[in-house]
Amino acid sequence: MWLKVVCLLLIYSIFRRFLYDDSVLEAERNDTNAEFPIVAGIYRRFRRFLDDDDDDILEDETNDTDAKFLVGERAEKVYGGKLYLGLRIPDHDTGSRQNIDMVVVTKEKVMVNHVKNFSGHVKIDSDGSWICAGGEKQPKVENHPNPVVEAKRQVEVLESYFEQRGVELPNGYVTYRVVLSNPSCRALPFIDFPPEVVPFDQLITPQPEAKGVFTGWNCQIKDAFRGGKKEEQDRINRFNQQLHFVLSTAPMWDRLELEGNKHLLGEFLRFEGKDVLALRQIKRSKVSRLVIQKSSMFGFGCSEFQVLYSARDYRSQGASGFKWKEVTVKSSIEVLFQQQNSTKVRKFKLSSIISMALTA
Repeated sequence: MWLKVVCLLLIYSIFRRFLYDDSVLEAERNDTNAEFPIVAGIYRRFRRFLDDDDDDILEDETNDTDAKFLVGERAEKVYGGKLYLGLRIPDHDTGSRQNIDMVVVTKEKVMVNHVKNFSGHVKIDSDGSWICAGGEKQPKVENHPNPVVEAKRQVEVLESYFEQRGVELPNGYVTYRVVLSNPSCRALPFIDFPPEVVPFDQLITPQPEAKGVFTGWNCQIKDAFRGGKKEEQDRINRFNQQLHFVLSTAPMWDRLELEGNKHLLGEFLRFEGKDVLALRQIKRSKVSRLVIQKSSMFGFGCSEFQVLYSARDYRSQGASGFKWKEVTVKSSIEVLFQQQNSTKVRKFKLSSIISMALTA
């Protein structure tokens, strides 16, 4: 938009040369010092408007991702077990990939958490869709697909994926929750959330699980692996190892950690800048994690960055051995990153990045 403004100003000045005589133009030239600051001020205002709008969009995107990280941390504390965040499970029915916010694996179950950062009061329509209104960022009424149906679909895709990877799950072993991560999201007084929905207050103070639920799942596992006590336990351990192996090697989104404790999920595309050749060894097939360290020159400003990266170790179920290597680059390097569910590619300076995790 600012480029259009500059072009219009240039066209305007050209037309003025034809419309006015030389004496008028000469008089205006003498007033150049007053005119240029005005034009520059208009330009800066447009730039500030565009930048602020872009910052607001980025703020919304990081808020949604930060909510998922907070829910993930809370889920690990409440349920124990291992957390897998930002999964992209192949869906053979649609030929695409199903985004799953997070999966928590405990000794008793596999739980899919479908996180929604809705705000405002919720009304559930007759077709099951959610109508939200009155939130801080939703002053107008917004309609959303039924998140419970979305979560059920995620469970179906995940169960199918386990089966394709050779893991047979007991019936009902994969459960799901719809987690409302925003404290301002509440049901209207005459509306009750479905039992699968966990509001924010229950996330902070979780409700106790129904008695005997875990026992039922344990019985299903034991029935599936009947035998002697030691043999049964060995099979259960191998079963749990299979679960973790499948999820740790499943497709996931890359993670970008920014200053200010902000996070983004998406896809790392490439580096740009003068020192890009120094980073040619950093490829997702070889590297699993990067950490950016800043170094100042004579204490006046940051002119160089140390990029620490760890090689990917496929022998440890896709995890990294965290043997760090280091490369020094100039501050002109930028990271091109495309957030999940977005077609826009963003550029981030190294000065704004804390770390980045790459998936294979």
